[in-house]
Amino acid sequence: MIGALPAALRPYASLMRVDRPIGTWLLFWPCGWSVALAGVGGEWALFGWLLIGAFVMRSAGCVYNDIVDRELDMQVERTKLRPLASGRVSLKAASGLAIGLSIIGLFVLLQLPRIAQGVALISIIPVAAYPFMKRITWWPQAWLGLVFSWGALVGWPAVTGQFELPPLLLWFGSIFWVIGYDTLYAIQDIEDDELVGVKSSARALGAKVRLGVGICYAMASLGWAAAIWQVRPDWVALLALLPGAGHLGWQVAKADPDDVALALALFRSNRFTGLLLFLGFLAVGLSSFD
Repeated sequence: MIGALPAALRPYASLMRVDRPIGTWLLFWPCGWSVALAGVGGEWALFGWLLIGAFVMRSAGCVYNDIVDRELDMQVERTKLRPLASGRVSLKAASGLAIGLSIIGLFVLLQLPRIAQGVALISIIPVAAYPFMKRITWWPQAWLGLVFSWGALVGWPAVTGQFELPPLLLWFGSIFWVIGYDTLYAIQDIEDDELVGVKSSARALGAKVRLGVGICYAMASLGWAAAIWQVRPDWVALLALLPGAGHLGWQVAKADPDDVALALALFRSNRFTGLLLFLGFLAVGLSSFD
């Protein structure tokens, strides 16, 4: 994808990770789940706006993260060829790109109702702090969970015009989902992280990665089940979670802290988990609201 672009644009596309759409999907799914569980309310265009917003803001976040981590990236085998770390893009140009993407994100934000705009804007604080968490805590994945799950708090009020308990429970579950899948992702960086002193949940858990990811996914499922119960207190409605929960269980069964390639594949498979959960939340939402 990047190779098809003019040479001058390739480093910027790489900064935005346009060749790795998994991040956009993982940021979008909690947004989509929240809109779906709220019954959509006839606002089907919200899915499109939120998907555009997820792409733009994930891209801006990647650029910002690379700006903050450029010196660390130079020391890590997997990241030393990133555009900023390798010198292919200047700090000034990267900053300009981040600002430009944020302006597009602002345009998307203005398409949402006022209450959803306010909730979305609050996310700027945890987003700005995230790149520094790996220097402070062994669990930067938990902070990423707060950030990447924020869309669950935005989608519901975008449909209903109100902030209620279901999106909070959805957010709670999504946080643990993010911790789980990002722990799998962090397996590939364990050795380099040890060398440069970067902390991660994968390093903290060590040989107990499978257990840790399993606990996170179990907590995620409980949060999502509670959100569904608030919308439709019916045991049958909880069956909508089974396909997604089953896929998470498969990931736990396959997880191996010594198999980097498998860990990356399992991480990427969460885009499919997100789709399965989306279909479940949509079924519940559409059957619960007129």
